[in-house]
Amino acid sequence: MSITHTNSNAAGTASCPKQKAVSPEELLLNATRSRAFMTGSEAVAEAVRRAGVDMAIAYPITPQSESMHLTGDLYAQGYIKDYYRAENEFAVMAAVHGASLGGGRVFTATSGPGTLRAMEMFPVWAGSRQPIVCAFMCRGVALPPSIQPENIEMAFLLDTGMIMLHAENAQDFFDFILAGYAIAEQPEVHIPVGVFADGFFVTHTREVIMLPPDDIKLDEYNPDIAPIPPFDTEHAPIRMVRDPLLNKCNFVSYAASASWHQEVLAAAERARKHINKYMGGLIEVENPDADIMIVASGTAVSQSREAIRTMAERDGIRIGLVKVKSVRPFPAAEIAQATAHASAIIIPEFNAGGWLARDIMGTIDNNSRVIAEPRVFGGMSMPEEIIIEVVKKAKGIK
Repeated sequence: MSITHTNSNAAGTASCPKQKAVSPEELLLNATRSRAFMTGSEAVAEAVRRAGVDMAIAYPITPQSESMHLTGDLYAQGYIKDYYRAENEFAVMAAVHGASLGGGRVFTATSGPGTLRAMEMFPVWAGSRQPIVCAFMCRGVALPPSIQPENIEMAFLLDTGMIMLHAENAQDFFDFILAGYAIAEQPEVHIPVGVFADGFFVTHTREVIMLPPDDIKLDEYNPDIAPIPPFDTEHAPIRMVRDPLLNKCNFVSYAASASWHQEVLAAAERARKHINKYMGGLIEVENPDADIMIVASGTAVSQSREAIRTMAERDGIRIGLVKVKSVRPFPAAEIAQATAHASAIIIPEFNAGGWLARDIMGTIDNNSRVIAEPRVFGGMSMPEEIIIEVVKKAKGIK
């Protein structure tokens, strides 16, 4: 491990709790789990507890603040080697980048305006092939100011080069963060993973989730097998951070930049098999033979489940569901196959722009089947009734 760690204050001097290092397969797929009742923010901390994180860097912003506060408690308990609060969100992402360049396993989180303030660093993470895991608790970013849940910020991140996983609930949030490390740290992948959850709906509500024992953690990250060597005395930073592209002719600059960008995109594609392994696929499908399919991600999946249950019990209408777990890489072929037979494809979203609908319409045949609604934003909820209304309209039922 190239990064060095110092605990400079009393809070970080607790001896490290005894945890057995295990493989991602053991931690995520095989370990016996027990029930716990907690918020999504607490689930984030429980994931970090088992992730073997070297450094976490924080800056508060609602609704993310509690998760990084709890991560700081883990530092005080000895689960994390180093932790501090940075000056702002950009400083957090820049410092996390430096820690990852040094060969450390790192974690941070942000929300809404914090995401936008730090925006420059996300393609830098991807471009330097760093396996950083960041949790995003999505919230409004538009005027008038809102701290309420919506996920428009995900639209701004779609082309930054990071892998993007969208959690439906606290269980997903826990599992996807740990899976994020298992996926990102594969040598043929080695790009950042963003794990997204709709703020408040997930972060501030309690639910039962299943946790593996807290006396096990992920195997230590090995930067020596990474495609990019860590910064240390054997790999001088000048070899990586100098800017030769700007000192050459335009052709050399263009060719080098384009080929590297293609490699970052290819790394995300190579992550597919690891997403399938550790997350059970990029999508999940229920009622696959239904004539009308709902395709959703995040909290919209939970609301769709309620609408589907009600329609089945009350109206005798059978509706299918495609849960999108990975937004990048995008499961274009999987969604196309799951919806090929459908006469209507309904896409509920918690944002004004409809970024998921746009992606789906760009990858399937016969786009006229797509109904890009209901969409709610600004903190509005999505009661099952408005989803049912759209379904009935698609079926010609008054």
